[in-house]
Order: sequence, then C-alpha cells, then structure tokens
Amino acid sequence: MSRIRIDAVLIQAVIAGALSFAHLHDLAEAAGQDGWKAWAYPVSVDLLLVAAWRRMRITADNRAAWVWFVIALTASLGANVATAGLLDLSDVPAWLRILVAGWPALAFLGGTLLVHTPTTTPLAAPDPVPAAAPLAAPASDPVPDVTVERAPEPAPELPPTPAADPARVSVLAPAPAAVPPALLDHARKLADAHQTATGNRIDSATLRARLGVPAPLADAITAQLA
Repeated sequence: MSRIRIDAVLIQAVIAGALSFAHLHDLAEAAGQDGWKAWAYPVSVDLLLVAAWRRMRITADNRAAWVWFVIALTASLGANVATAGLLDLSDVPAWLRILVAGWPALAFLGGTLLVHTPTTTPLAAPDPVPAAAPLAAPASDPVPDVTVERAPEPAPELPPTPAADPARVSVLAPAPAAVPPALLDHARKLADAHQTATGNRIDSATLRARLGVPAPLADAITAQLA
C-alpha cells in the first residue's frame, strides 16, 4: 500500500478552512440563524469562493469572476475579523442581520452567473493570404503564315547514251510507275500554283524537284497532269 504523504500546505489549508468555517458559523448563529442554517452559511461562502476561483483559472480576464471572488472573500474575512472580539456577538447590529439574512439570495445569484457564463474561445488564426498570381505575359501578335517556294533546281545533264536496239529497248523498258492518288492530288496543287505564279505549265524536272521523287515517277505524274 502507498503511504499517505503529509503535506504542510494541505495541513495549513485544513486548519484555515476549519477556523474560517467556525467563524462563519458563529457569526450566522449570532445574527439569528440557528440550527442547521448556521452551518449552511460557511458552506455557501466557501462554495462561492471556490467557484469564482475556478472561473478565474479558466479565464483570467473574467471580470464577473473577480467580482464574486472579492465578495466571497470579503464575507469570509469579515466573519473572521468580526468574531475576533471587535463585534459583540450578543448584540449584533441590525445591518449585519440584514446582510446575513440576504446572503443566500446573493450567493445563489453569484453561483448561477458563474456557472452559466460562457468561456471566451481563443481567436481563430486568420486565413493565410493567397499568393499573388504571376502577371500574365502580353499576348504576342500572331505570326502570319509565309510560304516560301524554292526555285527549281536545274536538272543535271546526263551523258549521251549509246544507241540501243529498239527491240531490246522495248523489252527492257520498265512499265510506267503507278501514281498514288494522294501524291497525284498534291502534284496537281503544285502544278496549279506553278502555273498561277509563272504562267507556264510545270515540267517534269521541276515537279521532280518539288516532290523529291524519282524521274520515272515524275514523268508519270506529269503525263497524268497533261
């Protein structure tokens, strides 16, 4: 079993509370409150003192808690001083009887206000200021589309070929290359643009340079464009 630790502060608090309790009882009894009523007055004063102290611990800037703490402390100290021989308990003045008789209502009002006083909540932290959005760069003017036409490269001069046998040439000559429809449409657009710009029909060498195709295919395309 754990030993009970004797604390000097706790012993002092018990002694002070007992003496104050007895002084309040004697004062209430001298003011005409006999029996159990005289014992209820010290309990009422001490409870109001504790309630005000707890409210002050929660919110130190609560003015109502400070006011009721001072009232309860004054009642307790007043009873201690009055019973120290400064007041004739056999002949209590009328104003003190009025204060003792009105104390229950005052204590009830103070306890009710202390219990139902809302506690102040800490202020919420302000919302962070959103960072400023970067300035948008000014829109640049659209660049116009420019079409650059390359000048036709001169066709390289081929060396003269020796005369060949016509029968053999007819046998060895390759068949005309088949032109894809998409390539033919593109070649037709180039031919129309060339004729519009120069006024002349496009030849096979110029078309081959524009399209980048072999000479037989360029000749076949030129033949279909004619």
